[in-house]
Amino acid sequence: MSILVDKETKLLVQGMTGREGSFHARRCREYGTNLVAGVTPGRGGQMFDDVPVYNTVDDAVKETGANVSMIFVPPIFAADAIVEAADSGIETIVCITEGIPVIDSLKVIHYLSNSSVILIGPNCPGLISPGERCKVGIMPAAIHTPGRVGIVSKSGTLTYEAVGQLTGLGIGQSTCVGIGGDPFIGLSYVDVLRLFQEDDETDMVVLIGEIGGTREQEAADYIKSEFTKPVAGLIVGRSAPPGRRMGHAGAIITGSAGRADEKIKSLRSAGVTIIPTPADIGSTVHGMFEQMSLNHGA
Repeated sequence: MSILVDKETKLLVQGMTGREGSFHARRCREYGTNLVAGVTPGRGGQMFDDVPVYNTVDDAVKETGANVSMIFVPPIFAADAIVEAADSGIETIVCITEGIPVIDSLKVIHYLSNSSVILIGPNCPGLISPGERCKVGIMPAAIHTPGRVGIVSKSGTLTYEAVGQLTGLGIGQSTCVGIGGDPFIGLSYVDVLRLFQEDDETDMVVLIGEIGGTREQEAADYIKSEFTKPVAGLIVGRSAPPGRRMGHAGAIITGSAGRADEKIKSLRSAGVTIIPTPADIGSTVHGMFEQMSLNHGA
């Protein structure tokens, strides 16, 4: 099964006629995603391959029934693009754009707070459900294989690393979600974990975090109190000096809670199996699956 996207997804790409938008729109479609429309102001009436392009999201939704949007517009316009998609009835918005001003992200998240719209990102790789042949993002599709392990991560690159190791060991994925590494984002670890908890075809989860913020501790609290499936957790950035941003805009230690060791402590106390290093993702998960099989056989 899957969470968030599936065979019923009708994808619209905002900024589809740009270089990045066009490249990744084609990759999503080649994978099997139902790409129904693109939106670029001033390009309405054109065709992208055989997919219609519209001037507004509202026009695209009315004509095609699109329910998911992937955003590839420049940072200065990204907040408006998210709001436009939400106002036009899009149910799930995946914002790939990075470099969006923090104040813009704050305003958008506040704007969406009283709605049912799901925002993934910004500054994220998107998500993919291999069993549904549905990809909404920039991840390399070829490394994924259908299975029963869910992945949620701040880092796109580490998500790909995790998937590559798991696939190499014959362990498939249900859905892989990159929530993004900016200081303020839409969907959180806890939000994704809740969806995995409800998904009967996700047996365990790999959670990948990093220094900065307290989202991993919030995930640990949820896992400890409500999550019933095994979790393997990796926290990167142990050697990062306090006060220096490392990679993502949100990966900066500004207090003790943001340190890797504090996050690891919280996850371990919640019963999460800690993955020692990125190189150990596959072997750790494989070991957990073997233990699960022994327990079921006992």
